[in-house]
Amino acid sequence: MNSPNPSQRKSPPNALSIAGIDPSGGAGVYADLKAFSALGAYGTGVVAALTAQNTQGVSGVHGVPPSFVRLQLDTLLADVRIDAAKIGMLGTAPIATAVAEGLAAPISSGRPAHLVVDPVMVAKSGDTLLGREAIGTLIEAVLPLATMITPNLPEAGVLLDARPPETVKEMQRAAERLRRLLRDDGRRFVLLKGGHLAGDAIDLLHDGERMVELPAARIDTRHTHGTGCTLSAAITALLAHGREPEDAVRRAKAYLTEAIRHAGLLEVGSGHGPVHHFHAWWPRV
Repeated sequence: MNSPNPSQRKSPPNALSIAGIDPSGGAGVYADLKAFSALGAYGTGVVAALTAQNTQGVSGVHGVPPSFVRLQLDTLLADVRIDAAKIGMLGTAPIATAVAEGLAAPISSGRPAHLVVDPVMVAKSGDTLLGREAIGTLIEAVLPLATMITPNLPEAGVLLDARPPETVKEMQRAAERLRRLLRDDGRRFVLLKGGHLAGDAIDLLHDGERMVELPAARIDTRHTHGTGCTLSAAITALLAHGREPEDAVRRAKAYLTEAIRHAGLLEVGSGHGPVHHFHAWWPRV
């Protein structure tokens, strides 16, 4: 299924987030819905996990029963056309299986044309958000469905069962190996995020043939909670609009950069604060 050309669409596209809930609003489904809205997509959500969380850390995680995750997904797709979806925190292997089976089942015309997978494993505070037993399910059942995966360097290390890349050259080799985890039936992408390296951040976008370097100046701020969620959601919204993947990534990165740059205007918590999803729309009063 192909996404409509942006110039041909008469109504906003529909985007879906399948992820966890962060009560502080900086990450997970709540952050995804903000990014969808900011970029002109109608946001929908399937809740895979609940967390007790703020800007300082995670004090508890409660997984939604897998059967109910599947029921949420089936019920939504039976009625609502989804132009692009993203997967964030899944938490456990049974939940990951339920999501993969729900997205693969031919139940309706609401199946998304694009799927972005952000393999959320660890919160900004360092708290674990994905059980070890779920990693194999993520690799075997979820990643093959993806149009694009967006791991950071520690996540890449886990997915490849290796130490995280420490140089751009090692990132290139890791991106090539990660691309082999995806299906080879069309254009599928790895966006390997290099924010954990020293100096200016360099991300790599790899489609199995081209390796595109995407540098960005580093912004000195503690307000980086949910940056990975926000970037993958922004890419999802832009894919839903019909943007080409590389263009979607470049636009999403530009949006996130400004959301980080303006994050200091918010007063949310005393730890790693959220980015400002609506920096271009909210007036300074």
